[in-house]
Amino acid sequence: MVTLSLQAPIAFIDIESTGVNPQQDRIIEIGIIKLHPNGREEFLNSLINPGIPIPSEAIKIHGITDVDVAGKPSFREFSSKLLEFIKDCDLGGFAIKKFDLPILEAEFKRANIVYSREEKKIIDVLIIYHEFEPRDLKAAYKKYCNKDLVIVHRAETDVRATTEIFKAQLEQHDNLPKDILGLHEFCNKKDPNWVDAEGRFIWVGDAIVINFSKNKGRTLEDMRKKEPGFLNWILSNNFPPEVKKIVEDALRGKFPQK
Repeated sequence: MVTLSLQAPIAFIDIESTGVNPQQDRIIEIGIIKLHPNGREEFLNSLINPGIPIPSEAIKIHGITDVDVAGKPSFREFSSKLLEFIKDCDLGGFAIKKFDLPILEAEFKRANIVYSREEKKIIDVLIIYHEFEPRDLKAAYKKYCNKDLVIVHRAETDVRATTEIFKAQLEQHDNLPKDILGLHEFCNKKDPNWVDAEGRFIWVGDAIVINFSKNKGRTLEDMRKKEPGFLNWILSNNFPPEVKKIVEDALRGKFPQK
C-alpha cells in the first residue's frame, strides 16, 4: 500500500441530505474517516435530524426516512462533536467541492458556528478519477464501441462517432429510455426546486431565491427592492432567455407562482 505523506490529518467526508441546495436542504447523515499522518484511522458517523420532512426523491436515493432520523441529534446538537473531529484536518471526498463542502458550510452558518475551508487542503477524488479516466468523445467511443477514434475535432468524424456511441448506449443500457421524450427527460433532469431550467433561481418555500453569484441566498423580491442594478446586469449579459424573462417580470413586480 502506498504511504501518503501528510502534514495534518485528512478527513474524508460523505454527506446524505434532503436535497442538493445548500441554502434550502439539510444534512441527514454524515460519515467521516480521518487519516492521521502516522497511518491511524478514526471514524465518525451519525444520522442527523434535519428538522424538515425528507422528500421522497431523496429517500429513493439514500433510503433514509423521517422515521430513521426521529430522535437523532439536530445538526446544531451534533456540530460541536463534528467540529472537534475535523477542526485541524485537511479535507477529502468524492465531489466534495461541488456538494459536501457547500452544504456543510451552510449548516455551520445556520448553527452560528464559524468554519471555513480557507487554509485547508482539499482533495476531490472525483477530479482525480476524471483526470485518469477522461470523459470525452474519444473515451466514450472506446468504451461503447471498442474502437479508437483516430481523427477528432473534425465535424464529420465526430458526429459519426457520436451517433455510433448513442446506438451502442441504447443497446447496452436496458434502463435507458427508448423514446425521444424519455431520453429528453433523462438528459435534462430538473431539480423540483429550480425555477428555471438551469437552477439560477430556486424555490425556498414560496420565495424565489438567487442561486448564483455573491447574492446567492437572497430573494428576488429583496433584490428588486434594494439592488435592482444586479437584476439589470443580468438583463445586459449572456443569460438564458428564461432567466431574463423571470428578471424582467420581477422588475415589474410580477413573480412566478410555485
